[in-house]
Amino acid sequence: MSLNIMEAFEVKPQPIDYVLPNLAIGTIGAIVSPGGVGKSMLALQLAVQITCGVDLLNFGEYPAGLVAYLPVEDSETIVHHRLYALGKYLTARQQQIVADKLLVEPLLGKCPNIFLPDWSNLINEVSKGRRLIILDTLRRFHQEDENNSAAMSKVIGKLEGIAADTGCSIIFLHHSNKGATTMGVGDIQQASRGSSVLVDNIRWQSYLAGMTALEAKTYGISDDVRGQFIRFGINKANYGERAPDRWLQRHEGGVLKITALSSKNNKKLTRERTSTWSGADNDNW
Repeated sequence: MSLNIMEAFEVKPQPIDYVLPNLAIGTIGAIVSPGGVGKSMLALQLAVQITCGVDLLNFGEYPAGLVAYLPVEDSETIVHHRLYALGKYLTARQQQIVADKLLVEPLLGKCPNIFLPDWSNLINEVSKGRRLIILDTLRRFHQEDENNSAAMSKVIGKLEGIAADTGCSIIFLHHSNKGATTMGVGDIQQASRGSSVLVDNIRWQSYLAGMTALEAKTYGISDDVRGQFIRFGINKANYGERAPDRWLQRHEGGVLKITALSSKNNKKLTRERTSTWSGADNDNW
């Protein structure tokens, strides 16, 4: 059905429903990082936050709802360990809310493929009624050449179709390319591995990047604990303003929490902000 243009001119639209900072409901997003930095734990924490509101990352308040997390690279045992670590930050009531609203379905060894009818139908069904579904990682949900732009257009198009049918946002986890990791530029959009379509055709992209030796020197962090500190940022936000980067620190069990770092002379870094993020107003675009 075509858009009524005069109505669009005259009637103020409803505010955009944000699932996470600047991630609009029903759209596709990505979390990109090298392996082992913490994106799977981050994904699980985001899932927990949306279900029960516990915000260890200081993202701010967003509407609660149902979430599904589908990990393919980790076993049920590993996911159990992560949930156990997260559970220490939740009350008994919050734990029950998460148990009621979060579906976790480890798929290690099952070779899901979104282009096969059974898998496509399953993901479509899982997405119905949920605010978010997380695919960990995208590479494990298809058999296409990720360097082929036409093939990746099909992959993103398939996910867009599921999101359009169900109204559910989809975030996929994805690895950064080796060059970006080696050069220490994992925070740029082009750090995503494979075809640029995986960045260009989605509406939201965030990243995790480990602390570099230079950053550690700037903040006065010793090299033996540098691996605990991870920078998170949103480097693509089509439906809102980009928020400042923030530093997270890895705690027991891999749990990530917001942390405030300062340079040696105690001046706060411009990238650091511990105040909560809120969705950008449409009028500010």
